Amino acid sequence: MTFVTLSFFALAVLILVFFLTSVVGVVTGSNSLIAVPVMFQFGIDPRVAVATNMFGLTFMAVGGTLPFLRTGLLDKKRLPSLAALTVVGSVLGASLVGIISSRSMSLIVSASMIGMTIFTLLRRRGGMEKRETLSAAAQYTAFALTFLLGIYGGLFSGGYVTMLTAVFVAFLGMTFTEAIANTKLVNVFSSFVATLIFMWQGLVDYKLGLILGVTMFVAAFAGAKIVTKMNDLWLRRIFFTTVLLLALKTIFDLFFK
Repeated sequence: MTFVTLSFFALAVLILVFFLTSVVGVVTGSNSLIAVPVMFQFGIDPRVAVATNMFGLTFMAVGGTLPFLRTGLLDKKRLPSLAALTVVGSVLGASLVGIISSRSMSLIVSASMIGMTIFTLLRRRGGMEKRETLSAAAQYTAFALTFLLGIYGGLFSGGYVTMLTAVFVAFLGMTFTEAIANTKLVNVFSSFVATLIFMWQGLVDYKLGLILGVTMFVAAFAGAKIVTKMNDLWLRRIFFTTVLLLALKTIFDLFFK
């Protein structure tokens, strides 16, 4: 069992960072790209930081899902398949921690985030209107990408929900509100399965994880409540602006630090 010793100041900073990133992360995802590096700054072992953050993300995913349960936004037809693919991918990803370089994975995801953002922006009404008619190729692509992203989500999670949101908008024809709602539920499965693997490996700091988990649950619940009252145009603007900034920041950190 892993324990991390932190000063009161360090713990207060982490709580604040995790709260703020979780509120915004309901819309944008990618909160791990900020939160996990902050954990590194306080001397927390990288593997423990990733595992403990994943533990907290499970709470965040549940908190972010609850406000959407009675909204009719969840795709009950496709969610079972998407969840199953995510579970398998997350198991593979969590098992690869320490084997695959997080640096190379972060670079791949950052480049993919930019690519998906440009792709979705080219579809002027992408995320603004639900597409009822979808080609088989588009749906199979969405399933394949969900599986691949599940691997990355189990490995690190930074940018995982962001990419998944873009995939659901681009290939499953969802509005941004629908995509945000569905990715939150899928992320419950991803985070939970990966957390079980990390717990088995003895990498989770339960004391810190519970503190951050409760913080993330409350923040995500509040953030999701706000999302249900926003229109898709504003969600699109917030999503793309934040995603591009985070992707560029990650690439900058990889090459210039």
